[in-house]
Amino acid sequence: MYYVYILLSKKDGKLYIGFAPDLRKRIEKHNRVFVLATKFRRPLQLLHYEAYISIRDAKRRELFLKGGKGHEELKIQLADSFKKIGYRYAF
Repeated sequence: MYYVYILLSKKDGKLYIGFAPDLRKRIEKHNRVFVLATKFRRPLQLLHYEAYISIRDAKRRELFLKGGKGHEELKIQLADSFKKIGYRYAF
């Protein structure tokens, strides 16, 4: 399986969208400071993930979510979760 995931930085309140073939190992790497993009944004909380059989589908989804329309979709799809954690859609 291949995963697209969304992490919330509890330090700066911003989201990080990523892709990984092993979600548990990737999140562990984020939290153990092995990922430069999130090194100074810890602690991180997993908000959402999606699983795909095809690596190409997962990468395509990651790119979509990182773009403008993808952000708009996230606002709708995760609206209740965002409210619960007090997130204000600052993409």
